[in-house]
Amino acid sequence: MKTLTLALAVLALPAHAETRLTVMLDWFVNPDHAPIVLAQELGYFADAGLAVQTVAPSDPNDPPRMVAAGRVDLAVSYQPQLHLSRHQGLPVTRVGTLVETPLTCLVVLADSGITTPADLSGRKVGFAVAGVQEVMLDAMLADGGLAPDDVERINIGWSIAPALMSRQVDGVIGAFRNFELNQLRLEGFEGRCLNPEDHGIPAYDELIYLADPARMDRAAVAAFLEATERATAFIKNDPDAAWRIFAETAAELRTPLNEAAWADTWPRFAGRPAALDAGRYLRFEAFLADRGATPGGQSLSDLAIDVTAP
Repeated sequence: MKTLTLALAVLALPAHAETRLTVMLDWFVNPDHAPIVLAQELGYFADAGLAVQTVAPSDPNDPPRMVAAGRVDLAVSYQPQLHLSRHQGLPVTRVGTLVETPLTCLVVLADSGITTPADLSGRKVGFAVAGVQEVMLDAMLADGGLAPDDVERINIGWSIAPALMSRQVDGVIGAFRNFELNQLRLEGFEGRCLNPEDHGIPAYDELIYLADPARMDRAAVAAFLEATERATAFIKNDPDAAWRIFAETAAELRTPLNEAAWADTWPRFAGRPAALDAGRYLRFEAFLADRGATPGGQSLSDLAIDVTAP
């Protein structure tokens, strides 16, 4: 009888203990985060032995600080922000990629007559976050032969599309080409994106995963990336089915804007989230130093690592 009781007790135990990971998003849940949501919904995290909790920040500047403080295990952030965070002394490193192409652009209205940065001379340009967005604006202006003071800058916060629609500004740096263009279109306006990578700024990874290398569980992070890689493959193989699963996870996701953004988002997900393009990080570090935004000098190993490498 004792043997039977012991056997039943063993059967009642989980097959393996789950490793818990807390992931802070860069903003509220939206189509940019679909690989994370799908990995949860399709059971890929569970298959990898992970119990993943996602949380949204109250301030989009919080995620790197929360990782550095040990409050979360991973954070979704932006490659340009990573460079600034490292120069501010935060012990955060890129451990994976979520969106592997730039999304940020300088958006203008199509009827504004603005087709190049040079056309912004004497115009008003809004920005959402001081710092890297202004550095990118200056570089784009320089590519068009303009000086920083050739435009008037206005801090519009996160009121990007409304500032354009109301003609408060003539352009906005920091808009996402998969969202703001669709938002403008749904409101009856046609927008145009001036892409940073076409105007003097090196290509970069828009959304990345950050961790503190001294604190992180390397195996757990690798398992997280493998699960999101499986989810990304599912999305790219059947984006319509993936959208339905994603949209059913929360009523607030089922909006015309999110559905329109979906088509412009899913092709940009990193098919190999653990893979590291070293050149992107070294080039962007050099770009910021050349623009005088940072002193430069961060090594590749400080900026980004491949957690799956031996």
